[in-house]
Amino acid sequence: MRWEKGMGREIPAEMTLLELAQAVQKKGEPLIVAARVDNVLRDLQTPVGDFHTIELVDTRSEFGRRIYRRSVVFLLIMAVRELYPEAEVVVQFTAHKGLYCAIQSPFDVTESVVRELEQRMREIVAENRPIVKKRLQREEVVQLFKKSEQIEKANLVMSLETEKASLYYCGEFYDYLFGPMVSATGVLDKFALDAMPGGVLLRTPEPSAPEIVPAFKEQPKFGSILMEAERWASVLHCDYVSDLNRYIRRGEVADIIHVSEALHEKKIAEIADHIASNIKELRLILIAGPSSSGKTSFAQRLRIQLRVNGIEPVSISLDDYFRNWEDTPRTKDGAYDFENIGALDVELFNDHLVRLLNGEEVILPHYNFLTGKREVGSEHLSIAPTSPLIVEGIHGLNEALTASVPRGKKYKIYISALTQLNIDAHNRIPTTDARLLRRMVRDYQFRGAYALKTLRQWPDVRAGEEKNIFPFQEEADAMFNSALIYELAVLKRYAVPLLEMVPRDVPEYTKANRLLDFCRCFSDITEEYDIPNNSLLREFIGKSIFFK
Repeated sequence: MRWEKGMGREIPAEMTLLELAQAVQKKGEPLIVAARVDNVLRDLQTPVGDFHTIELVDTRSEFGRRIYRRSVVFLLIMAVRELYPEAEVVVQFTAHKGLYCAIQSPFDVTESVVRELEQRMREIVAENRPIVKKRLQREEVVQLFKKSEQIEKANLVMSLETEKASLYYCGEFYDYLFGPMVSATGVLDKFALDAMPGGVLLRTPEPSAPEIVPAFKEQPKFGSILMEAERWASVLHCDYVSDLNRYIRRGEVADIIHVSEALHEKKIAEIADHIASNIKELRLILIAGPSSSGKTSFAQRLRIQLRVNGIEPVSISLDDYFRNWEDTPRTKDGAYDFENIGALDVELFNDHLVRLLNGEEVILPHYNFLTGKREVGSEHLSIAPTSPLIVEGIHGLNEALTASVPRGKKYKIYISALTQLNIDAHNRIPTTDARLLRRMVRDYQFRGAYALKTLRQWPDVRAGEEKNIFPFQEEADAMFNSALIYELAVLKRYAVPLLEMVPRDVPEYTKANRLLDFCRCFSDITEEYDIPNNSLLREFIGKSIFFK
């Protein structure tokens, strides 16, 4: 629901957004959890004040989903504090249709412990305890966290470029969480808690079904790569943003860069070694991942590592197998749906794959993106029996793309930027935010597109990923985490000026403002000479040896 100043119902300035939400909330409809006031996200405790536009936010939106999940995390932390004050919750990553939270404690987190926690959480929900926001002087907040020995949180608040900081209180319990929360615990009944090794999995509804808690979905391969990301952070002794900022301030970040890049090189080399040891069987290497995961740079570095093993891989581009525009599927809005697998001539692609792997020669097509027509190419290609084909594209993990090639001849690699760094123990950095910043910087650096265009395209990009990439993650034979623990401190310098250019009167300002607040948590890495020219980060900031 949306209001504009001077149009329709007048809303008193002293009225809170909660009172407004309660007046329009209808039984059975998705829960209203916040509002966008002049495109700035506000919690419901905020007075309406002077405004031009107000738009209520419910759990059908991505903003609403984040607020609801953040509030349930707050509920979990509170339950742990009440039952097991010696334990600490560390929010880590999303997997298995939920959010994995480690519980650091002197005891084992058994099934019975988890059931006790869930019961306590539901008791707090039934009590409908108020969650009250308090704006305090930054120094006061820092001292509160130091007193409770939450040093990384104190360091985070200390680094904020504001005079005041917001704490959320529920009785005597308080915490700093990066973003708005609901106003009372009574609405937080839609969650499930599962026992996991070393912690719990917290499941909350998705925007597509805001009243339903999604079923647990086993993702063992994806879960393992996320655990690897956590191990990498431990290797670097850099778990939180405050740790990274401290290395930067001390002039010690070069070592973080070097070790991060070495971890990447080691992982790529391990993947190449596995392919080399099975080269008689593995003839087709398929690389897939979401937007801005660094697929192209990864493919180039893998090719080099394969050559180290005496293997000469050959790459072919899926882009040349697009159908003519008139034969391309369309979205509901009538636009060409180039991310649909039907946009590719899968039959021709498979015919060429089979012939190449059988030692035959093919003439590769050429796609003219100006005319939207596939043309007869001039490149004749054949490959040796020991030369694998490398194909990079969003549908690489989908068996439908390469159905004519036996599964045993294929090696599928999933690549994504899975952030190892947390803001603090209770505030994780969403992988999607890190990828969005990468894409924003790259779009401006190399495609002449400003942040507003990237932000407008992002929902469609994410929808395509949810449909075409994420459902096939577990098909991968290997997973590679392209995130670099230091990268956000580099991207910040490029992203902040772009985000500041997003006008306040557009809906995308809400996300731009949130990303700005997020970027300001990081100290700047201004000197880039320690970042190697083959780094995946160079694909986004420039000076990569793979992009001329």
